[in-house]
Amino acid sequence: MLVHICCSVDSHYFLRRLRADFSNERLIGYFYDPNIHPYSEYVMRFLDVKRSCDQMGIELIMGEYDYEAWLSGTKGLENEPEKGKRCVYCFEFRVGNSAKKAVELGEKSITTTLLMSPKKDFIQLENALNNAVRGYDLTAVAIDYRKNGGTNEQFELAKKDKLYHQNYCGCVFGLSKQREAQKLPVSELMSEINGRILPGSIEERLKLYERVRECESGGVKFHLSRKYFLNYRLLRAYVKFNNSILPSFFFLYSNFKRENVKFSLNETAEICDELRDGVTLLSLKRFNKLSKKNYKNVIEICKHPLDVNDELSLRREICGDFSQNPIIILDEIHAGRYEIYAKNVTYNDSREILSLE
Repeated sequence: MLVHICCSVDSHYFLRRLRADFSNERLIGYFYDPNIHPYSEYVMRFLDVKRSCDQMGIELIMGEYDYEAWLSGTKGLENEPEKGKRCVYCFEFRVGNSAKKAVELGEKSITTTLLMSPKKDFIQLENALNNAVRGYDLTAVAIDYRKNGGTNEQFELAKKDKLYHQNYCGCVFGLSKQREAQKLPVSELMSEINGRILPGSIEERLKLYERVRECESGGVKFHLSRKYFLNYRLLRAYVKFNNSILPSFFFLYSNFKRENVKFSLNETAEICDELRDGVTLLSLKRFNKLSKKNYKNVIEICKHPLDVNDELSLRREICGDFSQNPIIILDEIHAGRYEIYAKNVTYNDSREILSLE
């Protein structure tokens, strides 16, 4: 039996139930989910599915990431609600292509772990399976394991085995609508140009679950706990000096009350910390002294910034604990007219923390 797999939380329980009910069947997992966006999230989910399948000794095949092909079929369906026409198309696309894979491998039946998801319409999925096998020598298997407490058992097992529990379905349209309803930024689509790993980012989760797999393979006991914190993203920012844009670096948690701040300086300085809206300017020279670095210019800082924890530590040193003062590094601070254009967002967020037992 070919089992189309969407995520580890659904497949971990579903595969166990299938193995019990179809004990004579060889199960092959097929991760085919080109709807998942961004690609880093796709990789995150695949790696955790592989971790789950490895624990059960189930072969797993990674399908092609046909994102453009999937996306082309969503035209006109972008604003459909959850369980609407876009979901029907998505199920047909993924399960239909999984059926082709089953035929290629010589399998005789097919199912999908999407049937386990409490947020999916069971009838839509059953129809997708039946449509997928039409014209093939394949049997569609649509079993509702959610019933009789199955969903509760599913989540208890996922929690016990420390699986990655994503917080959105997968596609960019569902993600955008969900974050809009939550009044949160779509941080999953944001990352720093220099590739630094930001708190609460998918890149941070990838690193975390890499450690999880290392601990499990090494027999090291560990614990995962969810911690809540104030997250931050800088959406755009630049500095003008006498109508010319300057190279600049904005510290994390530089929180701006307004998108445009203007002020004038009467003299050259290494640090200016009593400016409008709490803005603090640092010269490169003063930044190098404080950070014990030897950057040649601000552009170099932008390309190779401090580690996030080191930057936050330096923020505390400059502005004190819990500060959200805008801190901006410039090559030099001269007398003249300054204009700062910036927009940021701060929001309540959570992240998982791994601690060794």
